[in-house]
Amino acid sequence: MVIPRIVVAAPSSGAGKTTVAVGLMGALRQAGHRVAGFKVGPDYIDPGFHAVATGRPGRNLDPMLSGEERVAPLFAHGAVSADLAVVEGVMGLYDGALGTEGYASTAHVSKLLKAPIVLVVDASAAGRSVGAVVAGFLSYDTGVRIVGVILNKVGSDRHEAEVRAGVAPTGVPVLGVLRRDTRLTVPSRHLGLIPADEQREQASGAVEAAAELVRQGVDLEAFVAAARTAPDLDVQPWDPTAEVTPAEEGRPVIAMAGGPVFSFRYTETAELLTAAGADVVTFDPLRESLPEATSALYLGGGFPELHAEALSDNAVLRKQVADEIAAGLPVVAECAGLLYLCRELDGHQLTGVLPATARMTSRLTLGYRTAIAATTTAIFDEGRRVRGHEFHRTTVEYDGDVDSAWYLPGGIQEGVARTQIHASYLHLHWTATPDVPARFVAAARVYAGLEK
Repeated sequence: MVIPRIVVAAPSSGAGKTTVAVGLMGALRQAGHRVAGFKVGPDYIDPGFHAVATGRPGRNLDPMLSGEERVAPLFAHGAVSADLAVVEGVMGLYDGALGTEGYASTAHVSKLLKAPIVLVVDASAAGRSVGAVVAGFLSYDTGVRIVGVILNKVGSDRHEAEVRAGVAPTGVPVLGVLRRDTRLTVPSRHLGLIPADEQREQASGAVEAAAELVRQGVDLEAFVAAARTAPDLDVQPWDPTAEVTPAEEGRPVIAMAGGPVFSFRYTETAELLTAAGADVVTFDPLRESLPEATSALYLGGGFPELHAEALSDNAVLRKQVADEIAAGLPVVAECAGLLYLCRELDGHQLTGVLPATARMTSRLTLGYRTAIAATTTAIFDEGRRVRGHEFHRTTVEYDGDVDSAWYLPGGIQEGVARTQIHASYLHLHWTATPDVPARFVAAARVYAGLEK
């Protein structure tokens, strides 16, 4: 596969990777390129801004969640019909899963993609010393190819001259210099940026401001030339239709929660469900009912704690969901979905499917998890081992003992599992477990009366 590609990385978090990556995607699209955007790691929020900038679905590349062997095929799948791919890194260039010597780091993914790297350096508090930072990153791992530097948060012409002088001895070209710009302040909240789905107008404005900054400060032709130095990628694009086998007749409807609350879901989830023979219909639980003929329900992640009152106000949907699940509707709920199935969240009445209450806390739960299915359901067999990711500040308190969804490290039991229900805080990337969407569709077919 021939696809010009480049990874936007940084020495650490907070250097401006997202601003630069989103700005590059937007500016390149405006220049006539068909740009595919990707994010290293499990984060859902940045890909939402990538989608605004590129006009294509944002996608994640995460060796921990999908498996190392799927990273390049998933990249190739997401880059189909694009003429340029921009991959936004995560944390610092060499920072990966804890205790793994950089596994799932930006550097790791760049090697899997054979992709060159542009290093975004925050120059706001340094001058010539930036050159030492660049030199250190060049020598740390010679298997990583840094082809350019973009200097961010530069204060003045004199400051720029000092930083350029420091970088010059490294031989790495400066592809751009971005000045400090208050227009790039995107509203934030307790878990980072506000998802693009929650504030489309503000998201579009932020993307346009980033693109304008990049147009003014980055040599786009030099950036594209650097991306074109990537070698051919000997890989077959990932194909959801090769992972699952649909039934011959009938397509059940799987309702997928969306809108401002349930914006955390991987693009490939719907692609796998569709390939497995379902019609996936997205709906907004804030204001809509279940789609007609719904035969299964997927509730992904998001920030329900900030919309609890509005979710509670949609009493028609709350009752509909509770009644359908009581009648056997299959449901997979991840994080926000788990909360929606509780009796209440921060005092606001929700569906009451689960005998539990949820509330916001000050404690952040974050990280990869190796989990083992604790209970057999229509979706998972007891003992099934998976890798997932947690990212929340809420907690769920159950009225009594429940059948847990997962055993987590340390003997922790998490979530709730019943025959047709699998609800937990754990986010999964179903490309690593294609039998899961296949089983979910099979359960939907039974509920729809298409199979016994």
